[in-house]
Amino acid sequence: MKEYTAESIRNIAFIGHGGSGKTSISEVLLYKAGETNRIGKIEEGNTISDFNKNEIDKQISISSSALHIEWNNKKINILDTPGYSDFIGQVFSSLHVSDTAVVVVKSAEGVEVGTESTWDYVVRKSIPGAVLINKVDNEHSNFNETVEMVRSRLSKDATVISFPANEGLNFTSVVDIIKMKEFTYVDINSNDVKINDISADHKDEAESMREELIEKIAESSEELMNKFFEEGTLSEEDLTSGLKKAIVNGSFVPVFAVSAAKGVGLNNFLDFVAEYFPAPNERKPMTGTLAGNDSPVEIKCDEKGEPSLLVFKSLSEQHVGELSIFKVMSGSVSAGIDLMNTKNNKSERIGQLFVLNGKNRKEVSKLNAGDIGAVVKLKDTHTGNTLASKNYSVIIDSFEVPVAVIRGAIKPRAKGDEDKISTGLHIAHEEDPTLSVHYDPELSQTILSGQGELQLDLAVKLLKDRYGVEVDIVEPRIPYRETIKGVVENAEYKHKKQSGGRGQYGHVVLKLEPLPRGTGFEFVDAIVGGVVPGRFIPAVEKGLNEIMTKGVLTGSKVIDVKVTLHFGSFHNVDSDEVSFKIAASQAFKKGFMEAKPVILEPIYEITVKVPEEYMGDVMGDISSRRGKILGMDSEGPFQIIKARVPLAELYKYSTHLRSLTSGRGVHSRQFSSYEEVPKDIEAKVIEEYQKSKEED
Repeated sequence: MKEYTAESIRNIAFIGHGGSGKTSISEVLLYKAGETNRIGKIEEGNTISDFNKNEIDKQISISSSALHIEWNNKKINILDTPGYSDFIGQVFSSLHVSDTAVVVVKSAEGVEVGTESTWDYVVRKSIPGAVLINKVDNEHSNFNETVEMVRSRLSKDATVISFPANEGLNFTSVVDIIKMKEFTYVDINSNDVKINDISADHKDEAESMREELIEKIAESSEELMNKFFEEGTLSEEDLTSGLKKAIVNGSFVPVFAVSAAKGVGLNNFLDFVAEYFPAPNERKPMTGTLAGNDSPVEIKCDEKGEPSLLVFKSLSEQHVGELSIFKVMSGSVSAGIDLMNTKNNKSERIGQLFVLNGKNRKEVSKLNAGDIGAVVKLKDTHTGNTLASKNYSVIIDSFEVPVAVIRGAIKPRAKGDEDKISTGLHIAHEEDPTLSVHYDPELSQTILSGQGELQLDLAVKLLKDRYGVEVDIVEPRIPYRETIKGVVENAEYKHKKQSGGRGQYGHVVLKLEPLPRGTGFEFVDAIVGGVVPGRFIPAVEKGLNEIMTKGVLTGSKVIDVKVTLHFGSFHNVDSDEVSFKIAASQAFKKGFMEAKPVILEPIYEITVKVPEEYMGDVMGDISSRRGKILGMDSEGPFQIIKARVPLAELYKYSTHLRSLTSGRGVHSRQFSSYEEVPKDIEAKVIEEYQKSKEED
């Protein structure tokens, strides 16, 4: 296969709300560029992008797909990303290695909340952007209204490059503002496009948009602005160079009218991508650090430099092993070279190199800086890792992993499957780092966390399909805390045991008092006159620590308590550390129950973003979950609700919110504090704990 240098490469990621048409557009582009001989359909389960069985069954993208085409002597790498918020990590990892983010928006529905969420990341990471307004062939399409929505919700710099000449069910033509021609698409299965002068009906609109485009480009630099004022316009040369620079610096977001169903407008889009989208070496270099050194270093996209690559995605195939998909960040990578994993300092031999179109692999001998490819059977390298030459031990900044919004506990259906479960979930995490798994010793449960219920369900399905292991996801136990509100002056316990031979004797008197929230545990030795010998004091403290870890009411940790040891007694022969440890824990238990004990529960602060029409329902739902509204704000047509809600009320909240808002609500959460559980709920928690103890 032909070798490409950075100047001839374009890396784009299709992003946007689920159902906007990203996969369908990718399918048409592959066909138009001659990479496939048929256009697959999602409903028929035969698209190049969605090749995974789960994707075919559910008819949604679950994983990002790497694709490539050649157009006008440029190699265009396309990353088709999922639109479902459960798989936002796939979007972030793809954007991390893309040089332009292409948002796909439906012309009838306009900008949806999933689109806004991913666009926020694009803006935060200063990635150049573009917009495809798809489904202009829809009878309810309103292209101009959607453009205004894009400007108000995504970017004020959105500027039309092509607009529909005949919007709606008969959509076949676009007017191209760059070429100032009208393009009529005869047939989706053909690249035969008729080019004509702009019809009289659209002449004035096209000239007005052309003027707007030139002014927008002129505004992107002082030099061009001066030329524009002097000459009243810009030369073609200034227009071309100015357009490229404006896209790179984010001051120009091109907008295109297309129909994936009819293939209309996509040739114009590809021409623009090849001509004006930034090459990898025209972007600001990615940053990293040298191994063992925290100082930042820039990784220049230059094929003459030392080789380095970033693995941004891993796929595990049953008969092939792990497939690592990467972007060459510097230098060039050839089959057979040895590179070092700069995270774990392990050497990796690069075997066969491939470029991908979904699951289809084409072998290549070399890939240069800026290009995207794949390699199989790396031993110790996973998503987010850097491979580099031994002379260039750089660790490239990895992509952002969003905070989990859902958690579930793994409950095996059969004993003895723990190793298989651990292996399977580890692989699921490697494929998607937003899915995390850890054993929580406090809860005695394996906790699976992620972005949504579907993501967790698919991890469970992977265990069954690949390892034959069946598990259920159950509600995780809540990490309650116990504390006291009252003071007990004399909590006394005498441990005395005589059973022939040497006995046991330990006697302590404790004072228990509450501490301010967040203070922890304080132990005070106030023994006077040696009534408890100094050598037994550490045993008393150890006994207190142990009982406070186990808890008294619900088996939960005790926090924010001050314990003073102020009296006791001992026996010259029978006293030992064990006796004082037991005496201390029993005295604490007794005193704790007398000191107005309470249960505390974890409270999370949640931020919910919903369209205005759902605000009342969402706020009512939060109140029903014992939530307290902290405040509200607006962001365009969306309302931002901030609230504090007990963790016990947030199980599967992301799924419920989606259902409540027709899939248009999203939320994030973070731990806030511990607060007292209401008495009626406290009684239930204690009852459930006692019941579980009896079952054990």
